[in-house]
Amino acid sequence: MQPKTSFRERVLEIVSKIPRGKTMTYKEVAEKAGSPRAFRAVGSIMARNYNTDVPCHRVICSDGIIGNYNRGGQSKKSALLQEEGARIKR
Repeated sequence: MQPKTSFRERVLEIVSKIPRGKTMTYKEVAEKAGSPRAFRAVGSIMARNYNTDVPCHRVICSDGIIGNYNRGGQSKKSALLQEEGARIKR
């Protein structure tokens, strides 16, 4: 029997696999993690993530706005996404 993973672990695993130059919304991450209505929880998990192997800057709002970033604010998040070639709203 395989051990169950927590929602947090599933979210971090999903986000760690977002390719450079791509983004996912908080809602898409929540859906993929098995809890489609837990998009706010995804945001909370991202806000507390300081593991540099998890590119939390690649998770954005459903309306295309980049949202917050715990490692330097929105301007840093925007710069990282632009550097990677991701399409974002300004």
